Amino acid sequence: MSDDDEPAGSEGSASDESQSSEPKASETSSTVAEPVPKTTLTVTIDGVACEAKPGQKVIDAAEDAGTYVPRFCYHRRMTPVGMCRQCLVEIEGPRGPMMVVSCMTDVADGQVVRTDTPEIKKAQEGVIELLLANHPLDCPVCDKGGECPLQDQAMSNGPGESRYLEEKRHFEKPIPISDLVLLDRERCILCDRCTRFADEVAGDKLIHFTHRGNNTQVQTFPDEPFASYFSGNTVQICPVGALTATPYRFKARPWDLEESESTCTSCAVGCRTVIQSSRDRIVRTLGVDSDAVNWSWLCDRGRFSFQGVDADNRLSEPLVRDGGQLVPTTWANALNVAAELLDSALDAGGGESIAVLGGARGTNEDAYVWAMLADALGVPHRDAQFGDGLPPELLDLPRATINEAANAATIVVVGPDLKEELPVLYLRLRDAAFRRRSRIIEICPRTTGLTSYAWKTIRAEPGAVDTITRALAADDIREQLAGGDVVVVAGRANLAESEAVAATAINAVLAACPGAKVLPALRRGNVVGAIRAGITPGKDGLDGLGILAAAAEGRLECLVLLGADPMSDCPDADLARQALAGARRVISIDTNLSASSQLADVVLAAAAQGEKQGTTTNIEGRVQTVSKRVTARGTSRPDWMIAVELLGRFGLDEKVANFDRVDDITDAMAADPSGVFSGVTIAALSNSRDGVLAPAGPAVAELPLRGTASVDARNSYDYRLVVSRKLYDAGVVTSSAPSLSALAPGSTARLHPLDFDRLGVARGADVRIVAARTTVVISVEPDAEVARGTVWVPFNQAGADIADAIDATAAVHDVRIEGI
Repeated sequence: MSDDDEPAGSEGSASDESQSSEPKASETSSTVAEPVPKTTLTVTIDGVACEAKPGQKVIDAAEDAGTYVPRFCYHRRMTPVGMCRQCLVEIEGPRGPMMVVSCMTDVADGQVVRTDTPEIKKAQEGVIELLLANHPLDCPVCDKGGECPLQDQAMSNGPGESRYLEEKRHFEKPIPISDLVLLDRERCILCDRCTRFADEVAGDKLIHFTHRGNNTQVQTFPDEPFASYFSGNTVQICPVGALTATPYRFKARPWDLEESESTCTSCAVGCRTVIQSSRDRIVRTLGVDSDAVNWSWLCDRGRFSFQGVDADNRLSEPLVRDGGQLVPTTWANALNVAAELLDSALDAGGGESIAVLGGARGTNEDAYVWAMLADALGVPHRDAQFGDGLPPELLDLPRATINEAANAATIVVVGPDLKEELPVLYLRLRDAAFRRRSRIIEICPRTTGLTSYAWKTIRAEPGAVDTITRALAADDIREQLAGGDVVVVAGRANLAESEAVAATAINAVLAACPGAKVLPALRRGNVVGAIRAGITPGKDGLDGLGILAAAAEGRLECLVLLGADPMSDCPDADLARQALAGARRVISIDTNLSASSQLADVVLAAAAQGEKQGTTTNIEGRVQTVSKRVTARGTSRPDWMIAVELLGRFGLDEKVANFDRVDDITDAMAADPSGVFSGVTIAALSNSRDGVLAPAGPAVAELPLRGTASVDARNSYDYRLVVSRKLYDAGVVTSSAPSLSALAPGSTARLHPLDFDRLGVARGADVRIVAARTTVVISVEPDAEVARGTVWVPFNQAGADIADAIDATAAVHDVRIEGI
């Protein structure tokens, strides 16, 4: 014992000097270290000892140990509320066994839990009996029949018979609470899952409880539909048939369905899904809980776009141009014609006279074999982006995963509105801010879905890099950036500015955040995989805009559209039109007859998602599998098979001699000397539920500047143009799906209310947007979310086409707005 440990007044007591508040050497040296918190706890569940994590709920610990506790309201991705009382368990306490709600009770070291006592069974029977008191006997017609937790638990945990004889309540049914979701109120058991999801996860508080007591119902606000981008998730998590999806209602029964786990390619997030089919037709897509990516959530575009697979404009056979018209033909003839067009181009100008545009629609294997064909023919001009992306070096910046971004101390978003373009990434980052794990610094030209959750919003109009630099130099922001790990979510915020301007803004952010990791915010489904597989400019090769410009000038003998529709997707509409007209020959490989493929000389019908298997790569470089669930439409073929056939027609069979199955290509990619897909073998993918992270490329510090980055000052009469995408647009995928085609908002210009008042026109009136290239007549609305001095217009919408006013060579676009 040290001197100061002895009691006062004893023989060796400390002197007055030693009783000061200053610590002594002996005191500091004998300080006992704080105990290290336990990383696991030992819990006994139904007599079996098992390990649990601190802070884990008893219901989860039991499930991890192999014991399923029945539940209705609980969902591990949302805050527990303990409303249904079905998950009761018995826990041994100091006063004996105590019945508790397992979804609201944390585990404790040494805890003894029992889930199957007679008392628990009796309580659960009572809960089921009360739930069924007013629940209608809709099982023969309810879409949830056969996969309904209430059905299952009525059998496993119910009393077996009811004591209630009274007539059950009745409501009008169903009520369409949105274009996609129907509500049967009498089936609802008030579990609060849908309302919690809308509030906690999506942030769209459009569905809620109304009335009190026995009259409590789930409803929307008066005259306001459940117009959430994520409404389909409420249907999936509803434990009864209260919420059903219009595309699936009365389409099939669970025992009729066959299913395969796959990956959504509606955008580049790569959400894990289950594709379900009946009678060889896809009828439903469900989200899979992938901890690394989507947490089981899907956006409605990804959930319901499967309808486009059976659309009327689906290609079921190849077409060739004959007498000015595209007419059906055999595959042998179509491939011969395509090979002849490529051969003629090689004779006329070599590989430099051919270009490949696209590749993001397909799989990694599709892009890899097409890149092999381009290499074999000496084609350097290829790109999976066409004027709306960023330099491929974006993928070589220090890479972050989605989980790292959603758990970073600071998230800097400099790019598009993630809610519109990468919706499930928006949910993950919103959760990080909502749960106060992260602070979001948002740099944007207008209000986005994340603005209300951002710690700081830097409102910078296109080209105003100095505004970004000054804002990031503020003391509070510099302190935040230095206070922990930083992830920069980098993408293209404005299609009416050049790639160089966007890259300059990203470089400014990276300079202010040394050591930050980057999560690319590229939009197209497999754009990362296509770039990594080789659909990217080779040495001296042209990028997407360069390819279109060369075609427009008549310098290309053959333009290959690999699932690309530049007429709709290129921000410069005039350039796209000139390119399709200027290319001497056009070959299109696509699933649907788009505006661009209608101008082709030969159209090769490609298999769609759900009709072929392979792999895809998401924005974080995660390679995941896509599966074949149904037979391909007509005689359509996977893109890789078409490329293999063309290689054979050029006498290059030896390059693809071993490519009999798509798995052969996957393993060949993993063994490729480039190392881009090193380790991503079929075996590795089979052993990993969340896919495999492909190796990152050689690290770069910043993005190269290609194109015009200098921005001139504008006068006070001009407005700076901002153009960005909405989730629903006039693209082939959305317009081909009946449930989604009516959801696109249409083309309308939006101005800040003070700027709108200055115009002196009525709401919804037509105005002229006068640009350097042309004038676009469009309706206009006031919108407080738009910054003063700017005008925002959504891209690729029905009505006036703002892409007509965009010049791909201009750094930014300053326009005048005139009343008519």
